[in-house]
Amino acid sequence: MNHMPHWYSHSQAADAESAVRVRDLTVTAPNGRLLLDRAGLELAPGRVTAVVGPSGCGKTTLLRAVTGTLPPHTERTTGSITVVGEDPFTLSAPALRTLRRHRLAYVGQDPGSALNPRMKVRRLLAEVAVDKSPDAIRAQLAEVRLPTDDGLPDRRISGLSGGQQRRVALARALARRPAVLLLDEPTAGLDPALRDEIADLLRHLAEDHRIAIGLSCHDPDLVDRLADDVVDLTGPRPRDTARTTRVPREPTATPVPRGPASAPDDRPATLTASGLHAAHLHRGRRIPVLHGIDLSLPAGTSLGVVGASGSGKTTLLRTLVGLHRATAGTVSLDGTHLAPAAHSRSRDQRRRLQLVPQDPLGTLNPSRTIGATLRRPLLLHRRAGRADVADRVLELLDQVGLPAAFADRYPHELSGGQRQRVAIARALAADPDVLICDEVTSALDADTTDAVMNLLSDLRVRRGLSLVLVSHDLRLVADRTDTLLVMSGGQAIESGPTARLFTSPSHPVTAALATGPLLGG
Repeated sequence: MNHMPHWYSHSQAADAESAVRVRDLTVTAPNGRLLLDRAGLELAPGRVTAVVGPSGCGKTTLLRAVTGTLPPHTERTTGSITVVGEDPFTLSAPALRTLRRHRLAYVGQDPGSALNPRMKVRRLLAEVAVDKSPDAIRAQLAEVRLPTDDGLPDRRISGLSGGQQRRVALARALARRPAVLLLDEPTAGLDPALRDEIADLLRHLAEDHRIAIGLSCHDPDLVDRLADDVVDLTGPRPRDTARTTRVPREPTATPVPRGPASAPDDRPATLTASGLHAAHLHRGRRIPVLHGIDLSLPAGTSLGVVGASGSGKTTLLRTLVGLHRATAGTVSLDGTHLAPAAHSRSRDQRRRLQLVPQDPLGTLNPSRTIGATLRRPLLLHRRAGRADVADRVLELLDQVGLPAAFADRYPHELSGGQRQRVAIARALAADPDVLICDEVTSALDADTTDAVMNLLSDLRVRRGLSLVLVSHDLRLVADRTDTLLVMSGGQAIESGPTARLFTSPSHPVTAALATGPLLGG
């Protein structure tokens, strides 16, 4: 990366031995449920600390507590927090805003939902940047590997991929030149090469500019590569283990799929797309983002879609379900052409084609309980009678590994991984024929990922469910999909059986994926 040493003033680094110190922090919900139990955390200038543990163990709650924010209706019952010498919970509102603006930066797990959708990228950065000059804004975008010569600085968040949104949020945080940088799953939804580049950037910020960095992460390979210290929230209280060395992980052998066997060629296709084109609007003109995509998904099979961040994967999925209007081409379901826009499709067509998005927080109604969220599609699509709907809600929660008590909770009371499982359960409530998943395991720990994917594999066998899976976790794609579509620059550059493309790729981009490091999500 083209680092600019003068961007991050050394005067911003904390002078104390620890920039952040959390001791014996206990956070409880009104019903007495523990969100954190005597948690501890230290962030020191020049070091990267990873907070690890299964979904729902309190990683996000711990990081947000450092910013002086707890989930609504919860309270700190024991423990102390100091950030650059101050307790954020005792500061006045103006003093807390000053701390967050100038010394402390936080990037959440769903960065797209936290960015103003009306503001263009350059304004999002200039709003908080120490240096608001156009050159500084462009350089900050380049630092997080975002292009500056293709109109991206003038786009709004809706015109960016999930990975691009995450990097804009990181650039916005760095533009403040903070002493402490907190990141919740910073590489979720990024391709392996970009994950490595972001990891290198974070190491540079820590080592060369003495920024104290704390991050939550489900990726053990990334933790091993990046973290100096690890706080494990798996048990009743954290276990701190210091690393003495950082050894980059060696590339591993490409796995061979061991999921359901590929379908026969004569199996009827449930979902097809032909000559699919799509574009984003930029200053009144169309910027093409999809170029003639063809795909065919037979009933009961799974298709993996892979490619670098920004290659058009999410736009493809949104175009298939009618949330992004195609400019040319057709989408068909069981041979019937679908209208380009979802609102012009029949209710049954919308039911049969369900999307699980990458950022569930932005798509779950914050005023509805989880139970109400799941009841709605069950009743709307007549998948359960009113007398049976409560039992069906509990069954859906159980299928995605969530306890029955979660039916009474609201989205803000759940971790990122738990919200992702709710989003999957909501899609399954519609009883779809095709489930389209956009990085649905990026916020899940390994055990939960296996459980969710086993559920989807079981539904494929029992119900003939077809699955489209976008993921940067190449192990998962290789293990769980029958066919593969490789995208680059909005084009489908190669497609075919997953095993063949991973073992005998014909395009250089596919070859780079197949031989490169496979990072788990």
